[in-house]
Amino acid sequence: MSGYWRRLVRRLTSDVAELDADDLSRKAEAVGAVKACDCKSGEEVIVLGRLRSVELCPRDAAATLEAELYDGTEGVTLVWLGRRRIAGIEPGRTIKARGRIAVRDGRKVLYNPYYELQNAS
Repeated sequence: MSGYWRRLVRRLTSDVAELDADDLSRKAEAVGAVKACDCKSGEEVIVLGRLRSVELCPRDAAATLEAELYDGTEGVTLVWLGRRRIAGIEPGRTIKARGRIAVRDGRKVLYNPYYELQNAS
């Protein structure tokens, strides 16, 4: 019963952002995704998280669509080259993305990832 009380006290004393991050981490583990904090450059990974931001970044002649995915541990930038918009890729949406991790300007990046939109739950 001590585990129950410990979880109850934690739920009552933690802030909403911390509880949301824990929930995202649990969902990621349940689908076999790797935590973003554990991803290393060059690895083929699957990550699951919520999109915090989505923006069009016109660089020179080729536009890119960039989205920040947060899985409860760390952020990963998803970059689609040559795209201005992708249906369903919007802030607040939960997605599962697969690709090879790169590091750009000290941030983890997936270029042109395969992705699956997840149902809200």
